[in-house]
Amino acid sequence: MTIAQKFMSWVDARFPATETYEYHMSKYYAPKNFNFWYFFGVLSMVVLVNQLVTGIWLTMMFNPSAEGAFDSVEYIMRDVEAGWLIRYMHSTGASAFFVVVYLHMFRGMLYGSYQKPRELVWLIGMGIYLCLMAEGFFGYLLPWGNMSFWGAQVILNLPAAIPVVGDALTTWVRGDYLISGITLNRFFALHVVAIPLVLVGLVFMHLVALHHVGSNNPDGIEIKKQKDANGIPLDGIPFHPYYTVHDLVGIVIFLMIFFGIIFFFPDGGGYFLEKPNFEPANALKTPPHIAPVWYYTPFYAILRAIPNKLGGVIAMGGAIAMLFVLPWLDRSPVKSIRYKGILSRIAIGIFVVSFLSLGYLGATPSTPIATIMARIFTFLYFAFFLLMPIYTALETCKQPPDRVTGGH
Repeated sequence: MTIAQKFMSWVDARFPATETYEYHMSKYYAPKNFNFWYFFGVLSMVVLVNQLVTGIWLTMMFNPSAEGAFDSVEYIMRDVEAGWLIRYMHSTGASAFFVVVYLHMFRGMLYGSYQKPRELVWLIGMGIYLCLMAEGFFGYLLPWGNMSFWGAQVILNLPAAIPVVGDALTTWVRGDYLISGITLNRFFALHVVAIPLVLVGLVFMHLVALHHVGSNNPDGIEIKKQKDANGIPLDGIPFHPYYTVHDLVGIVIFLMIFFGIIFFFPDGGGYFLEKPNFEPANALKTPPHIAPVWYYTPFYAILRAIPNKLGGVIAMGGAIAMLFVLPWLDRSPVKSIRYKGILSRIAIGIFVVSFLSLGYLGATPSTPIATIMARIFTFLYFAFFLLMPIYTALETCKQPPDRVTGGH
């Protein structure tokens, strides 16, 4: 027995290192027909690590006060060696995070990854999504730019629409009667400590739950039903080394695109870093058009589409809540869109168009025509979920195969 083997034997007697590695990696059998859509789960992990590492580094240089926040960001960008790179990796990483998470969620919707027995995997994933939204919002205020200030002003006024307790709740969230250094400081604490702790915990639970029930696949069939004499799924391959090496290709391509944006297009044309954010927060100077960052704009468009303020807040919350109950709305006997009927295919197509259109409308100034369009797409967005129990139960589906197709 080598020294390394003796050491691992000593560790395994005290901590299940090898057992854990085998359960989650070398003896975890994943379907062999994963396609392009299955890159985005591991890419989410890559971006999470990027955000945590660059965030820790930025925290060392950042001054979380109304007087020093904007200047400290300028100091990082101009005077700290490679500070501009770390800052852009973090700010562009926020947008990259939502890109890969939205695509990861869409893949789950496409192949029915929310259906039995993966309801809890989906719910934990939605918990991660909520944490990301909170993390993005809290971090958005920290640079203390003018758009950050006014964007936060709009969002933090939303609780005021709640009857009776609204005003008191708004003051409590802000920590002051107006957005001030107190607000900035508490957002800093939430962004740097509280939400990341919850986020990492949920990611851990997401992976444990996923590996307990097994990964879904483009055919939406359970590979555990077909096993050989040794109990190994006939259509499964060990996650390591097959998918760890396979995923490296996607990671390298992603990093090439990611750093290409950082080097040549870091502000994303005003979508990643808005122009008013290059000037300090000013309570006396309102930006011409106040809008949240692009990854919130679909829900912001829904908020603006409703003429009543309280109704808009309820609709915006409902748009997110609908995603949580998705596993219980889908009555289809099959999981994957490959074998669902024409109604489901049309519905998910309309949903994608609605979501993208709401995203665009939320980023543009409000006009009468834009408001009408936002109301139409809001109706279609909710119709996708509310009518799902009907059209998934009525449509005729194809019979899925017994074994996965398109494996390699």
